[in-house]
Amino acid sequence: MPDEAVTPLIRGIAVLRRLTEADGAASLSGLERATGLARSTVDRITATLARMGYVRLDGRDAVLAPRLMELGNAYLAALRLPRVLDPYADALADELDESVSLAVCDRDGIRFIHQATRRRAMSLSFRIGDLLPAERTAPGPLFASEWGEEEWNRWRERRAADPEDRGFPAVPARSRPYGGGTDTSALPAAQRPTVGDDFEERAAEAGRSGWALDDQLIEPGLVAVSMPVREAGRIACVVNVVSHTSRHSAADLRETLLPRLRAAVAAMERALELDAQGAPDAPDAPEPLGHGPKPTRSAFPARATGMTGVTGVIEPGYAEGTAGAGGTGAPAGPGDIADSTRPGDAAGPPSPGDAAGPPSPGDAAGPPSPGDAAGPPSPGGDTGDPAAAGRATERPAGRPPTPSGLADWTAASKQELGREFVESLARGLTVITAFGEGRAELSLTAVAQATGLARATARRALITLEHLGYVIAHDRVFRLTPRVLGLGFPPLSRTTLPEIAAPHLTELSQRLGDSVSLAVLTGAEVQYTGHVSTRGIMSVNLTVGTRLPAYATSLGRAILADLPEARALEVLADGAPEAVTAETMTDPDVFRAELDKIRRSGYALVEGELEQGLRSIAVPVRERGGRVVAAVNVAMHSSRRTAEACVSDVLPELHATATRIEADLRIAGRFRRVQLS
Repeated sequence: MPDEAVTPLIRGIAVLRRLTEADGAASLSGLERATGLARSTVDRITATLARMGYVRLDGRDAVLAPRLMELGNAYLAALRLPRVLDPYADALADELDESVSLAVCDRDGIRFIHQATRRRAMSLSFRIGDLLPAERTAPGPLFASEWGEEEWNRWRERRAADPEDRGFPAVPARSRPYGGGTDTSALPAAQRPTVGDDFEERAAEAGRSGWALDDQLIEPGLVAVSMPVREAGRIACVVNVVSHTSRHSAADLRETLLPRLRAAVAAMERALELDAQGAPDAPDAPEPLGHGPKPTRSAFPARATGMTGVTGVIEPGYAEGTAGAGGTGAPAGPGDIADSTRPGDAAGPPSPGDAAGPPSPGDAAGPPSPGDAAGPPSPGGDTGDPAAAGRATERPAGRPPTPSGLADWTAASKQELGREFVESLARGLTVITAFGEGRAELSLTAVAQATGLARATARRALITLEHLGYVIAHDRVFRLTPRVLGLGFPPLSRTTLPEIAAPHLTELSQRLGDSVSLAVLTGAEVQYTGHVSTRGIMSVNLTVGTRLPAYATSLGRAILADLPEARALEVLADGAPEAVTAETMTDPDVFRAELDKIRRSGYALVEGELEQGLRSIAVPVRERGGRVVAAVNVAMHSSRRTAEACVSDVLPELHATATRIEADLRIAGRFRRVQLS
């Protein structure tokens, strides 16, 4: 270990890695055992990570939080490949009706940077950021075809040290015999051939042919074919088409899918070339059969998973400042969500230390949980709050946009938490967020300027990150490596909107003592996807999955108000509004005026229209483009609070909760689709 390495940063990353390997949650005592650290050290590290918003402390457990994904987002933004190539991979998956992934090389393994997975009873379980041994994949031989002796020696040493692939938790252990028809059962176990023994031959063949197969190397039934995407003569990434032997044999993959894969790769390489030249738009991606217009780099069509109802997704937002405005276009119901930006919601400010460049499309500055200080400033991220536009309440404090904000934040954190706050850990992780779009390579001076750290502090953090394999240095500049994706990204990449919202709904219910719900629009109804009840004698008794008419609920009206008026009335017509109680609003003209009022005020208040004595207030939840995708409400008996008290006391808390959900959603949805349910 280098003399200048930052020990608390090494320990903090070890805790994050163990949480990642534990699928995102572990007890504090379990972390103590897994890391070998003292319990007091684990407590200080998790307290610091919680202060940063990277973990949530739930009793005696530590749980990874969506905001941690800003570290992986920094790598993906700096890489640039997802922004340019993801729509091509998605279109290819639609056309072939097979799962398609993009992979990059991580030392002697591969990591996925994009997954377009088909929804079947037997579906691919790999996630963005998962690390696989190169020899047990189709992309691996292609990357290895460019290896030198140093890389091959590293691979051989790893194979010898880890004969069962225990260091790759995403794949089954390498224990089954492999290859040939020769009976090897009489041989000692150490001499029997295993999966990957022929890797060097496969790599040589892949170098000659330009493609590679995986014939059940990971597990029986799983087959794949891969081709490299090259830029400037080198492999930038590999496109991997995965199927099952019930659909295709390995030979069938080669004969049937390889020609189409070649065409897709050629289009990807042209897109990368044009993007490198600064062209305003990439060529059209391959047109999915029966899936509408061709996606381009600057205009991705709204797309669903092919299923209806609440099984829709929120499309990734690769950069800020997407054209459009909230309240226009098709309804923001599940499966029909596009990026747009509400009026006044511009991209974030330029990154500190890089004022001459364009605005940074980094992650949102998530507001703190109740009682917490604002998280550390993310040099690569924006600091705007797209959720707060039009709200009647003051915007919660987010991360400061200037480098000095880190010093202010750490000082405040140190004052509040005392020795429980590990300042060097927070500073070291913040260095990772200095990288991003247009900042793939940074000098020491640039990192120090972007973070506001002293050069000596930034240097020690970079030395530590390089020692751990998270950055590489070349010609006095630093670059993030794919290993950054191993810091929480795999388990968090499958997080749904209800999972993102759950802790925020619980906190709100505990603060107010009322029932809190999250719902999405499906047809003319709202479907509850999250609910927290109170323990009182009288409480709102609903379950997740309950459907209610949108026109008679505050949740439904908060969502409907974001639609164009004609479309909202069309949705209502489909639901044939009927009087549920004597107070139910059914007159179209009155309802139109009510939606106008909701658009102006930013909230919906419903009294006795669904059930006598039931009062509820709701606000919308917007995705990173500004489009309403859900709503959150607080419901109670009318005797508990007056309507005026709901607006004065409940509404500010409700707005703050929606903003926290949106901040997490903004980070989680930058490079992946977030399921609405």
